[in-house]
Amino acid sequence: MFRVVCEDEVSGAREGVLETAHGRVRTPCFLPVATKGYVRMVSAGELREVGAEALISNALLLYMKPGVEVVAEAGGLHRFMGFEGTIFTDSGGFQVLRREFMPRFVTSGIVFRSPFDGSRQAVTPELCVAIQEALGSDVGVQLDDCPPYGLERERYVESVRRTLRWAEASLRARSCDDMMLFGVVQGGVDPELRRRCAERLVELEFQGYCLGGLSVGEPKEVMMGMVELMCELLPLEKPRYLMGVGSPVEVLEAVARGVDVFDSAFPTRNARHGAVYTWRGKYSITKAKNLRVHEPLEEGCTCPVCRSYSRAYVSHLMRCDEPLGKRLVSVHNLHFMMRLMEGARRAIRRGEFPEYLQGVRRVFGR
Repeated sequence: MFRVVCEDEVSGAREGVLETAHGRVRTPCFLPVATKGYVRMVSAGELREVGAEALISNALLLYMKPGVEVVAEAGGLHRFMGFEGTIFTDSGGFQVLRREFMPRFVTSGIVFRSPFDGSRQAVTPELCVAIQEALGSDVGVQLDDCPPYGLERERYVESVRRTLRWAEASLRARSCDDMMLFGVVQGGVDPELRRRCAERLVELEFQGYCLGGLSVGEPKEVMMGMVELMCELLPLEKPRYLMGVGSPVEVLEAVARGVDVFDSAFPTRNARHGAVYTWRGKYSITKAKNLRVHEPLEEGCTCPVCRSYSRAYVSHLMRCDEPLGKRLVSVHNLHFMMRLMEGARRAIRRGEFPEYLQGVRRVFGR
């Protein structure tokens, strides 16, 4: 169940609460990415400590390794991972359409090459739903066809047609009331196709909607135009989930247009390359000058890393290519993203969201 708590009167930003079988998720929220059942370099305990109420995993990759049976024997994905909060699972359709998977569309779904053993595998919308239910997901996502940016229009027409057919099949395949199921809006950057896809998905009455097929190479202003259009088309009372967007400014600009949920490997991927996110901006921890800074990564930060380690020590670890350094920066960056979303919710409640967004723009650029 989802309910909107309050809305900013100037922008389209809204604060809400998503109730799932494993608890409450306050929105707008950011989901750490646990693609294969883990967030790289970060433990479930650390996720709890930084304030993550939900995360997202890839159902199809977990189906291939370690296998649904293994996860089921553990008591479901929550117990297997040691994470007690809400778990979203993606269908895996975005991943299997990559060139290295050698995908091929068939009538029932997608045939592809397994990244683990090279075997030929097939995925259907019905199988995706069954996998996600077996994993014990709180929020599942339908199988969709997500082409990259810059192709001929006919490819996006085909994508919408296929995604809608799979949406209907996904709803018919549902057998578990505990798992919410989200539909995925496709259509590239074509407003007419986006409208067609969104309107049909709304007719099908999913419990939430993903804004798919964005952040795949299109210009930022074009992406935000599509986000704005879809938020106008999708029901006010249902959650909206923009997949794959994680930079602070882009997240808040999408919040201003009415988006509730985000996911991205952005904070942890950048952490592994030494980028530290703070309220004064981003900096590289690997620079030699940090070896003489015996202060936290960010002054005033309450994350477990800043409470225990100095910038000099973390810089030393990173310059030695010690995995612990990457882990510590990952934890700090995730804590920063949780604070960013907490600040957004607070600003919405106070009617100050435009000012909050402008402040973050000043720090990180437009």
